[in-house]
Amino acid sequence: MVGLDPRVEQLPEPVVAAHGPLDLERRAAACRLFCQGVIDVVAPLVPVVKPQAAFFEQLGAPGMVALAEVIHYAATKGLLVVLDGKRNDIGSTAEAYAAGILGPEGQSPWAADALTVSPYLGGDSLEPFVTVARKRAAGVFVLVKTSNPGGGMFQDLVCDGRPLYQYVAAEVERLTADTRANCGYGAVGAVVGATYPDQLAELRAAMPHAWLLVPGYGAQGAGAADVAGAFDARGLGAVVNNSRGILFAHARTPYAEKYGPARWQEAVEAATRDMIGQLRAATPAGKLPSPAA
Repeated sequence: MVGLDPRVEQLPEPVVAAHGPLDLERRAAACRLFCQGVIDVVAPLVPVVKPQAAFFEQLGAPGMVALAEVIHYAATKGLLVVLDGKRNDIGSTAEAYAAGILGPEGQSPWAADALTVSPYLGGDSLEPFVTVARKRAAGVFVLVKTSNPGGGMFQDLVCDGRPLYQYVAAEVERLTADTRANCGYGAVGAVVGATYPDQLAELRAAMPHAWLLVPGYGAQGAGAADVAGAFDARGLGAVVNNSRGILFAHARTPYAEKYGPARWQEAVEAATRDMIGQLRAATPAGKLPSPAA
């Protein structure tokens, strides 16, 4: 999974020069152009991209238009789209989030294949997302054990001998087991960070029917060996996200010297292929068919 986090200040100079970061409209246009350029490169190599809504929302209405265009463009390239919005609320508000974001064009204005959601308003706040996901062949990824250093402040709190994240995982497994298909996995997945590999393996076992969305690879410090526990024995069950390590590879070792800003798309491709190779070598994903040449 390639995360689409278009940080304006890190965009390669040729992209910025094409529009100029002088106002919201031009910044949004640069972000759209950049994300579409990334999609052109990675579409033959990966199955899914994850636009981070915040980087578009901060640009106001022009940014939201750019987000819609990026989602549509990814779909035309055959990619699945997980919108990373970490939404949730109670009752009819949760229903509105789900109805507006999840499902294909014609059923949903945003047309995302899946959405990240917070579980901390309880089960009745998750049910609307699951209901819409089932109706529209979409998916939901629930925050269970996040990759950030401060996540344990609440997620690791112990109640009756069990950390809170285990209770959330149990609810995710209940929901997804009710929606599982022939592949063994259901419509409800879990966000579990690669920066906690022991808990990642623990949660793979606790949620055998849940796809795991695994952030933390690359710039946050986790490597291929850290995410091995997220996969099942077939090499399935996990989508490993890399955002900055791929998007801005042109400015990072070892790609900066070879490619630089002028050849930023080649750096994106090289970083993506390197990640695929690392995952194949160090995880059960190596059992899967090779990506396109």
